[in-house]
Amino acid sequence: MTTREAEHEITISAPAGAVYRLLAEVANWPRIFPPTIHVESQETGPGEERIRIWATANGEPKTWTSHRTLDARALRITFRQEVPAPPVAAMGGTWIVEPLGADTSRVRLLHDYRAAGDDPHDLLWIERAVDKNSTSELAALKENVERVHAADSQELTFSFTDTVTLDGRARDAFAFVNEAGRWPERLPHVARVRFTEDTPGLQELKMDTRAKDGSTHTTKSYRVVLGQDRIVYKQVTLPALMTLHTGVWTFQDTGDGGARASSQHTVTLNTDNIARILGPAASVADARAYVHGALSTNSLATLGHAKDHAERNR
Repeated sequence: MTTREAEHEITISAPAGAVYRLLAEVANWPRIFPPTIHVESQETGPGEERIRIWATANGEPKTWTSHRTLDARALRITFRQEVPAPPVAAMGGTWIVEPLGADTSRVRLLHDYRAAGDDPHDLLWIERAVDKNSTSELAALKENVERVHAADSQELTFSFTDTVTLDGRARDAFAFVNEAGRWPERLPHVARVRFTEDTPGLQELKMDTRAKDGSTHTTKSYRVVLGQDRIVYKQVTLPALMTLHTGVWTFQDTGDGGARASSQHTVTLNTDNIARILGPAASVADARAYVHGALSTNSLATLGHAKDHAERNR
């Protein structure tokens, strides 16, 4: 079978050790890398781990399992997909971080891959996906590492959680949120939904949401369903005030016949649009408050209807 190789690189204004640490901590990848939706990590031994990744490739949601070997001394991380997603037959590579000075480093991202059946069309599809994802991942890595290294104190990234308690079962509240295709008939603030789940547990949700002033805005998210108590998501079409929005819905029985349902959000503000959206006098704090309020309004509305649904079905 034909094995193809690819290499991409970028120079980053940050120490090599800081770059390596960000690459090693996969829990933050959805916040750093645009294609990554969610990552689950399971350590398999010293310097080794197995990770399950949900990400987009050429705009299509995919999931696969990889094994990683981490060498902090050499600033090198090798990876090999254990369960590739079709049309990939095999995929592996290496992250290499090279110090160029005290505060500058070069990151090289190497890939080798094969297509199932050696199909030329599939090889071209993989080549394009590797090139697109590698280019966007390296650019995002540079942006995020340099922002952290510059010690930006404006607190552009923040998280918060909304929670409701309910007199019913967690699984019924979970079902309400999981069945997002039915939201237009169940949620007043949702005007229209395009919902697909071609791979069980990997959902694509495009939604038109009504604002308080009657206007509507469209967002697109990918969601990963983990058991019957957690749904994680990443918005890929964002409102103007955000450059990042990830979150997780969680559902837990409390042991007394009731349950708790929560919606956690992580957001990064888009400072370029604050003045245009909120006015020339608006500050980062104003934008934080505005975004927090808008997201909480929608998530609490959804949680409230999920609560009603669970209590009717107990």
